[in-house]
Order: sequence, then C-alpha cells, then structure tokens
Amino acid sequence: MATENISTDTIAAAKALLATMGISSTDLADADSTGRVMPTFAEYVPVALKAASPSSAATWKIYLKKLADEWPARPIDEPTATEIVNLSIKIQQRSAAGRGYRGGIGARSNFIDAIRFFYRCAMADNLVSAHENPVRNVKKPARPPRNRRALTPPQLAEINDAVSTEGRDPALDSLVLRLHTETACRRGGAIALRPRDLETTQLTVRLREKGNSVRDQPVSPTLMASLLAHIKHRAPDADPDSPLLRRANRRPIDDNYYHLLWERTGKSVPWVKNLGVTAHWLRYTTLTWVERNFGYAVAAGYAGHVPVGNRAGNTLTYVAATIEEIATALAALTGEPHPLALT
Repeated sequence: MATENISTDTIAAAKALLATMGISSTDLADADSTGRVMPTFAEYVPVALKAASPSSAATWKIYLKKLADEWPARPIDEPTATEIVNLSIKIQQRSAAGRGYRGGIGARSNFIDAIRFFYRCAMADNLVSAHENPVRNVKKPARPPRNRRALTPPQLAEINDAVSTEGRDPALDSLVLRLHTETACRRGGAIALRPRDLETTQLTVRLREKGNSVRDQPVSPTLMASLLAHIKHRAPDADPDSPLLRRANRRPIDDNYYHLLWERTGKSVPWVKNLGVTAHWLRYTTLTWVERNFGYAVAAGYAGHVPVGNRAGNTLTYVAATIEEIATALAALTGEPHPLALT
C-alpha cells in the first residue's frame, strides 16, 4: 500500500500504539529487519585485510589501520562521503609533512584505493549496498607529472656504495637493492616474497604484485645464493609461506623499512633526497635498459605487464616475451649465465 493512501487517522493510531510500546518512528527507521549487527571499523578492518592479496595487504594495511584508528567504534555504514574525503586530505597533509616528495598525493591515493577495497568487501558480505557505499563517488586526486627516470650507471653505483657501507643493516639493504635491480620488482613484490617462492634449479623467484599478478622472474646465481643465505641466517626455521626478507631482529621488512632506507641514503647522497629517489627508480632503470637492448615486448614481460585493453598494447597478446627471452636479458644485464637463457 502506498504511503499517500494511508489516512491520517491510521497514521495517528499507529503512532499512539508505538508510543505505548516505547518505540519511536526513528527507532523503526534505524532498525535492521535482518537482525544484522553492523561491525565497527576496528572489527571489520582485520576481516577485510584477510581478503586482500599479500602484496596489496602490505600496502593497504597501513591505510586501513589509519581508518580503524580514526573511527574505531563507528559502524562502517555511518561515515559520509564528505567525511571520507576530509580524512583522505588529513592523511595527505600528514604524509606531506613527514616524507612526501609530491605533497602527500601518493598517500592520499593509496588511502582511497584501500578504502574502496574495504567497502567492496563490505558489499560482498552484504553489510552495505552499492547505493550505501560512501566511496562510490569519491575520486582520487590528480597526480602531478612524475619526475622518475632511469638512473645512470654512476648514479646507481653511488647508491649501492652508500647502502653497502652505511646504515644499520648494509647486508639486507644491499640484498634488497639487488633484488629490485635484477627483477625490476615493485616494493610490494619484495615485501611479499616467501622462501617457497625460490626455484633453485631454474633460478627464478615468484613475484606476487599488484592486481593479484603472479610471475616467475629469472634471477642470477649470485642473487639466488644471497637469498638462500639470507634465509639461513635470518629465519632458518621460518614457515615457507612467511615473508623472506627480514631485518636483523628477524622482523619482516615493510613500507616503513623502505622509507628509512631511502631516508638514510639521502643523507649521504644528497641528490637522492633532492630528486625523491625510491625503489621504483630502480624499476625504471632496469626496464629502460632492457627496452633499449632487447625491445619493448621483452621489457613488458620483464616488468610483468600483461595486456589489459590498450594499457599495455594489444599487440603484446601476440608477441609477448617468453621467460627464456627474459632470462637472456637478465644474463646480459648481470653478466652471469642463466639456465633458461637462449645464449
């Protein structure tokens, strides 16, 4: 029955009945007919993180923790889009004040990615509908032009020299930089690397990165030996599915490890700080070298790019590089033989 067809007398009688029961119309509006109890942010953040891939969880947990810290006791269906935008701005400002080379825009974008994932989980669990999703119209800020570029051989050598001779853990720092330089992996891929991901016969490591992508990336005999030695000394009894790269206290590396690594390096190599060099610059460096020497298809395969629409070029569907071609490029890059290389 449509509301407009109900007589005023009927509505008055209903209100009188509710009053005798101690129930208001607001109580009825707020009541959930399914008996569902809406979780708080503190309760649901751990649930959502379990649904993320290891590489995504490594990044998103930082921002979802900020969410839980900001609104620990609030039901997850309560904040408005405006409140979420304001919180993203606050996170951007905090990042810019602390370490942001680009005004904290990256931190704000990562926060929005994380909270979008959070509410996708909530919708999948039927806690909120698509219409109730407060981030459905929240947009990420426009990113300024990137200044990343390939490092020159002398620049790369200067960074490696600084890392290997300074800091609290030069052995770990040098290993991490070599891993990024050889494999062109993203930060999340290194953080998510596990002992189980090492294939010692074929000399490959399994990288799990953003978008749930998984690829087997060739590595040099030297890097494989270094990774095995690292496991032996830092976590000999660790679960094969646990993080591989660990600090001297055996705690796994995380995003904060990278921040401190580049902060230390920037103190001894000033241009590193001035340019805002990070591990992603190593990815640029390696992929630029591979593209110049082995072509676009091999560089795309080396990067782990797959054709999605036109983003990586539809031609890659037909000319995608083989792992043997990627191993050949690696052998030329490192000057070491590889069992999968074509030459």
